[in-house]
Amino acid sequence: MSTFVLERINVFDPASGTRREGVDVCVKDGVIASIGTVPTSVSPDARYALPGHTLLPGFIDLHVHVAASKTNLGANAVMPNFLAALRTVPIVRGMLNRGFTTVRDAGGADYGMCEAVNTGVLLGPRILSSGKALSQTGGHGDFRPRSDQLSDACGCLGRQGAIARVVDGEDAIRLAVREEILKGATQIKVMASGGVASPNDSITNTQYSEAELRAAVEEAEAAGTYVMAHAYTPRAIRRAIECGVRCIEHGNLVDEATARMMVERNVYMVPTLATLDHLFAQGPTLGFPPESLEKIDAARSVGREALRLLARVGVKAGFGSDMLGELHTYQSDEFEARAQIVGNLEAIRSATSVAAEIIGEAGVRGTVSVGAKADLVVVAGDPVENLSLLLGQGEHIPMVIKAGVCVKQAGQLLEPVAA
Repeated sequence: MSTFVLERINVFDPASGTRREGVDVCVKDGVIASIGTVPTSVSPDARYALPGHTLLPGFIDLHVHVAASKTNLGANAVMPNFLAALRTVPIVRGMLNRGFTTVRDAGGADYGMCEAVNTGVLLGPRILSSGKALSQTGGHGDFRPRSDQLSDACGCLGRQGAIARVVDGEDAIRLAVREEILKGATQIKVMASGGVASPNDSITNTQYSEAELRAAVEEAEAAGTYVMAHAYTPRAIRRAIECGVRCIEHGNLVDEATARMMVERNVYMVPTLATLDHLFAQGPTLGFPPESLEKIDAARSVGREALRLLARVGVKAGFGSDMLGELHTYQSDEFEARAQIVGNLEAIRSATSVAAEIIGEAGVRGTVSVGAKADLVVVAGDPVENLSLLLGQGEHIPMVIKAGVCVKQAGQLLEPVAA
């Protein structure tokens, strides 16, 4: 693995809040070897002069669906497998181009996709896959249309484009969790309430019995991992927490008592704000089910107040974009949506140091410090002062370093060499 030096660059570490001006940063063997003065014993393979640029940790998006190339998830699920797989290629490339070096997929990405990225066949961020999210019959992951008769199965288990699988009953859930972990899932996703993208369930529904939720948590913990739960309402969030869920997704309707419960039990939240704005504005033209628009508007109207409450109470909130289909290009808009409530610094922390803590990698990723993994982003200017530098498609991000390898230089993605 190569050794290189970023010269005369400004370094900002969100984890500590410290800033260093015009220093040299040495990357060696995939980690940050030094910050400040490069040891004379180091013979770098390359040097990059970057005065006026800022070095940040690579961004971590905790809620993506890389296999959701269509906004209508029901239509996405029935695409031919090969077509669905190919349509993920520009999605993951775009994420890396925008500075996201790690993403946690909340349903859809499979082992093959992760291996394609890990072995250099596909250029993209490291993917922490949940496999197929688990949904009860008629739940947030069940996209079968209403009818007098239902098909015997959702057909989602073997579908590349499906983000979820339908499974009911404690024993069936135990088996499903074991299967997803066997197939490479790094965490388990359950649908614990209704949602905006599913056609048949109210957002206020609670989904899965407590016994079923506990079964998922027990199996995940037995495998050394955790459960993240889609949940919008206080009741759904509390049920999930009481059953041992570690991370709540969305949570737009959370109340103060529930937020304080999250703090007491060290449970994280991943709000997803910007996606609802774009879904409401563009969903109808992109084939999003009309019956979902009212649910979208109800959730988006309170989402920012929820983020303000989380910040006041002290819930740790990670960055999640949750973009679908053609909306993937708006991934970085989540920075702006959060900054309007909590400020630029906390918006950046949500995608770096806080996100790293949520995935159990505090001090390893999400920080610019000696010994940390060299997942890094070079920004042309100071994004703490001017957050717009992080928006768009990476136009102000000339360099991205993933696992100690420059994957974007001079504003261009570099094609990987397959292992």
